[in-house]
Amino acid sequence: MRQQGRLAEWNDERGFGFITPVGGGGRHFVHISSFPPGPRPVAQELVSFTPSRDGRNRLRAGEVEYLERGKLDMMTGQVRLALLVAGVFLALIIVLALAGAVPWLILLVYVALSGLSLALYAADKAAAERHAWRTPEASLLLLDLLGGWPGGLVAQQAFRHKTKKQPFRTLFLCTVVINLAVTMVIVLS
Repeated sequence: MRQQGRLAEWNDERGFGFITPVGGGGRHFVHISSFPPGPRPVAQELVSFTPSRDGRNRLRAGEVEYLERGKLDMMTGQVRLALLVAGVFLALIIVLALAGAVPWLILLVYVALSGLSLALYAADKAAAERHAWRTPEASLLLLDLLGGWPGGLVAQQAFRHKTKKQPFRTLFLCTVVINLAVTMVIVLS
């Protein structure tokens, strides 16, 4: 019989946490594999689950479903911020192109590579959830360096992908800085 509970604790890096039933009782261990595909779990979310016990008689939760979020919980604060940053940047490129400071080709490159970057992050996230072949991080970073970083930024937040992995985040930030520096050189020359 299904129960309702709150995801009291969640360790995103390790992919597990604990659900506390609404009606009281012991905490149920829950693994990431018990959640539906899509955005990662977040602590304090209200969920329903099927309670069970493992081989050592410990409480477990399976077949978890979110109760408070829609199927696509894409408009979190981080996603809004990423969309704002990417949108402002692309609007700035449009203004520069209208002023003749940069060629229109620059805008087309940013838009095309951002779309491709977003698609690759989505495919990599889906592959990670299926334990399938992954897109190499070097490919994602190269695409971001060449101008796909606005799409990469949005994808990271929308899919909650590569948001915790510190070496990747640092390298991603470096690709953004280098890309912006090259764009500035083009604008100023």
